[in-house]
Amino acid sequence: MPSDTNLPPAADKANFPAANERLDTAARQPMVLPVIEEQALISREVVESGRLRIRKTVQQVEQPVQVTLQHDEVQVEHVPVDQFVADDAPLPGSRQEGDVLIVPILREVVVTRVLIVEELHISKRVVEEDFTSTVQLRQEQIQVERDSLTPDSAGNTP
Repeated sequence: MPSDTNLPPAADKANFPAANERLDTAARQPMVLPVIEEQALISREVVESGRLRIRKTVQQVEQPVQVTLQHDEVQVEHVPVDQFVADDAPLPGSRQEGDVLIVPILREVVVTRVLIVEELHISKRVVEEDFTSTVQLRQEQIQVERDSLTPDSAGNTP
């Protein structure tokens, strides 16, 4: 608490009521002091700083393609048999022997006996051959161009 040393020497408390209030602790009112603080406000805005132009072109390129093609070839061989079928035997039908299909060719003769004239031996084999052809393939190519805007022109563009 401050002392009365700041008062004039001849002054008493009755002559200076303001000084008495200042020194009297019962008469004190709370004093409000504003506290000031700065705050930063940060905001963003979209600014166009450049543009891109993308150009896409399609080119066709011939590329050779080599594949192995496969197909079946059938070989028919006529084999003469000239053999009669027994009177009580059933007529022969087609049969398979390994990779060969055998089909009997029958003819009735006047004697009323059946004669096997010939057999067809049919076999199949796989033939592979190399085949080369060209095909058209399409390729896309992209070109990117960048236009940068100067700060003066950035605000004036639509």
